[in-house]
Order: sequence, then structure tokens, then C-alpha cells
Amino acid sequence: MSEADNIVSLYNRKGAAWNDLRRGAPFVERAWIDRFADRVTPGGAVLDVGCGSGEPIAEHLTTRGFRVTGVDTSAPMLDRARARRPDGAWIEADMRTLDLKQRFDGVVMWDSFFHLDQPAQRAMFPRIADHANANAPLLFTSGPHAGEAIGELEGEPLYHASLAPEEYRALFAANDLEEIAHVAEDQSAGGRTVWLCQFTH
Repeated sequence: MSEADNIVSLYNRKGAAWNDLRRGAPFVERAWIDRFADRVTPGGAVLDVGCGSGEPIAEHLTTRGFRVTGVDTSAPMLDRARARRPDGAWIEADMRTLDLKQRFDGVVMWDSFFHLDQPAQRAMFPRIADHANANAPLLFTSGPHAGEAIGELEGEPLYHASLAPEEYRALFAANDLEEIAHVAEDQSAGGRTVWLCQFTH
């Protein structure tokens, strides 16, 4: 099994530890989440792909009045999300085969999309387009350039990958996405490379 394919089992085994680390970390992505939320129809439906335990992103969007559907492969983390917000919609599913037969007013893939290998990333854009209403914003994180990197979670290898910025932009053009903002290695967001786009279909 490749390190990319191991992501699901890794987060199932280490979900509780990841949740504890996440809860203790600063909410550095808040400015980007708010920038995204400002483009979502007030009271609209948001899809959080790779939602984890729902904190802090889904929680924050809910407090702003949005109806959040969280999707993740980790049953332990979804259990925590359900316990925290039993009124939410929490779905155990693999983003690579996502088919909810529902459209949303905004889609977030923060710290989740970059765990896919490069072919899977390419395939995600038409899949997300099928889940997006007209003018829905898309927020996701990637790497700053094309390549693969191995991080660590509780002493185990944690896979990351990215396409080149030019390839992301070509995928935007092919999937009716307009680039709104892009910052490589944004230090105000913990060094993440962030993309904010909006569907034009």
C-alpha cells in the first residue's frame, strides 16, 4: 500500500491524537475561512471535505449561520463531530469517490485535499464541480509547487502531494473556476499554500 493509500487507515488509528493536537492549535485559518464565507450565500449550505472532528472550521461556519455537511473517512473523528454537534450532517465517505447527489453553496478542502496523490487531485475538480451551485466559492490548501512530501503524525508517515500552480490554473479553466486569491506558504496561515476560487457555472 502506498503512503497516499495509507491516509485513511492512519487517520482512523490516530484520529483521537490528531483531534487533541488540532484543538490545542491556534485557529490560524480563520481569516481565510471568513474570506471564503463572505462569498457564500447567507444561510447557505457548505460542504467541508475532510472535516475531521468538525473543529474549528465546521464549528465556525455553523456559528456564522451556514448549514454544514462534513465528509471524512475517519469514523473516530466523525464520532467526535457528531457528539459536539448532533444537529450537523456528518458523512463517512472517501472524497475520491464522493457522490452526494447534492449541490452546495460553498466547498472547503482545508488540510485534506493535499493528502491525495497527483492523479486523484486532478480527478477531484470535476467531482467538486458536480457538488457546487453557481457562484459557489472553493477554498483548498496545496503545496507551493509540484511534488510529494512526507510529514509525520504520531510517529507515522503522513503523505502530502501537490500539482504545480500552472496545472491548478489549467484545471480551474477546465472546470469553470475563477481564481480569486492565492498565497504560497502564507505565514499568517501557518505556512500553508492557499487557493480561493469561485465557480462560474
